[in-house]
Amino acid sequence: MNAKLDSEQLYKDNVLGNYGLPPVTFVCGRGLRVWDDADKEYLDFCSGIAVTSLGHCHPNLVAAIQKQASELLCVSNLYRNENQAKLAAKLDEKAGGGGKLFFCNSGAEANETLIKLARLYGQKQCGVEGKRYKIVCAENAFHGRTFGGMSATPKAKIQNGFAPLVEGFVFAELNNLASFEAAIDADTAAVFIETIQGEGGIHPSSIEFLQGLRALCSKKGVLLLIDEVQCGVGRTGSFFAYEKAGIRPDAIGMAKGLGGGVPIGAVWIDDAYADLFGPGSHGTTFGGTPLISAAALAVLETIESDNLLENVQENAPYAVEQLLKLQLELPEYILEVRGAGYMIGIQVAESPMDMVALLREKGLIVPPAGNDVIRFLPALTATKQDFDEAIALFGEASRERAALLQESTTA
Repeated sequence: MNAKLDSEQLYKDNVLGNYGLPPVTFVCGRGLRVWDDADKEYLDFCSGIAVTSLGHCHPNLVAAIQKQASELLCVSNLYRNENQAKLAAKLDEKAGGGGKLFFCNSGAEANETLIKLARLYGQKQCGVEGKRYKIVCAENAFHGRTFGGMSATPKAKIQNGFAPLVEGFVFAELNNLASFEAAIDADTAAVFIETIQGEGGIHPSSIEFLQGLRALCSKKGVLLLIDEVQCGVGRTGSFFAYEKAGIRPDAIGMAKGLGGGVPIGAVWIDDAYADLFGPGSHGTTFGGTPLISAAALAVLETIESDNLLENVQENAPYAVEQLLKLQLELPEYILEVRGAGYMIGIQVAESPMDMVALLREKGLIVPPAGNDVIRFLPALTATKQDFDEAIALFGEASRERAALLQESTTA
């Protein structure tokens, strides 16, 4: 039995089917390239869904992991480790200073920490546990698959089968400040949004909305919690996507690209609220280990040393320009191009899954989003030449899909 068939059967026999059967077995990656077990090469514009921020097997990241793995892997959070302290200081600097960091293992855990922060804040404000606990989230949001994150995600496909959910979440329309203001009442503890909705279809929060929301939260005495799990750590050309609005959140959740491929989550909390988490109030076994912190430090150092924020700022407008030209050619198929930096959503006139499969056959890996969006999420190292190649393949596939759709409507 060849390696591919063996891998497929092992998956069928032993791996939970919540993802379905993955269509390809990848065995190697370098930069923006991955290879499968049949030696086929692909251009990777998925990046592990915005995770491999430096590309695959970046030498700086590999060296940091190898060095730390030979020295110390894990000591638990009962003891200090220097790498975690350095990483906390670096991220506090990125957030503007005056805050504290909590480390965990994923974006879902980071968001769960933000939800717990809101509960602690509400209890302190009114002095009654379980009284001021509501959190206003955005319609079409995605905050993870824990019970808290799932309850903050108003999507049937995420919530179905898991009732009863966590109480206290209400929803308002993204970029509609009046909608959020109407949703806040005396029992509201926090507002919780993504700066750019990722899984929901690449819907950015406008600058005016973010600024208005910051003012509204300050006026109403509720926390402003920002989920930057997918859009943070340089993906939009600034370290945090909310920076474009010039605001300061009360807490920020991050993950994905921070580890460059290893699992990490982190939460920055303003000093004004950091003391709400007293000893024993929250914790994790694996958060911020010496190994994971060394990897994240290597990612941050490489983003700085290789000027990757500037790389995104320079190349993203070019990519969008080329995609808009393609949209002019195929307006019946490519409906909209939106996003920021290297987080680009392309809305198409059908479910994205057939397009994702066709692009994979042509050698381009992309993730879907929402009901009709293809995402471009390349590593922050992507060049204009990488975009040219990706857009050429996308254009070829779009022409084929547009022709098929035209045939089906005229048949």
